[in-house]
Amino acid sequence: MMLLQVVTVMAAYLLASVLAFIPMGAMGIDLTAGPEAIPSFWLAMSVIASAIGGLLVAWAWLAREGRVRAVWDFSAPESWRTTLLWAGAGLIGTILLFSLGSIALEALGFPPPDASLILNAVTESPLMFAIWVSGVAIFAAGLGEELLWRGFLMDRLSRVAGLRGRWTLILIIQAVLFGLPHIYQGLGGVLLTGLIGLLFGVIRIMQKGNLWAVFIAHATYDTLAMTLVYTENAGWLGG
Repeated sequence: MMLLQVVTVMAAYLLASVLAFIPMGAMGIDLTAGPEAIPSFWLAMSVIASAIGGLLVAWAWLAREGRVRAVWDFSAPESWRTTLLWAGAGLIGTILLFSLGSIALEALGFPPPDASLILNAVTESPLMFAIWVSGVAIFAAGLGEELLWRGFLMDRLSRVAGLRGRWTLILIIQAVLFGLPHIYQGLGGVLLTGLIGLLFGVIRIMQKGNLWAVFIAHATYDTLAMTLVYTENAGWLGG
């Protein structure tokens, strides 16, 4: 049953993303021209829709068991100071993994992560920047992905026969499943995002299931990355 729940949530996550493109076909936009041809707004809507689709199905399963609050734990932590320290560790760890990891991948002959598809969309206009930061960095990625992967997925895996109490294996599985949807960034993106998923999973365990630290770290990193690219593209950095 737990595996069925995971599969249905992942299916809803992917299906909602695809369905978001239907209006583009009705508008005469050529979807066969490649992802680079997708307008920034609709690309953002696809990401947001995928989060909403996955969250709705996950919520339905959790509500059926009366475990929404227990699994999606955003209650006040025992110590905000400790939570913020873990969030800072997650943020710094993410920055180091992406920067040093990209160097290591290149040294090994692998392509580094390529997030240009998203970053180009972010820099299209001030409105698109606002939509991407609020709708994607904070909601779909920061909140949505942490609720789905560190919240729902880790809880479901911990209840699968053969995985109960085997937290190392649970961490690895959720990290792999977290990295795969980032295939648009290439193999490097999948590998490094998977490692970040591993880091966030550890933080979730250290916080006894509370999701504030991983949400703050995730949303902050994505917001900073988008802001840096936007300000650099606007010529606000480096004269």
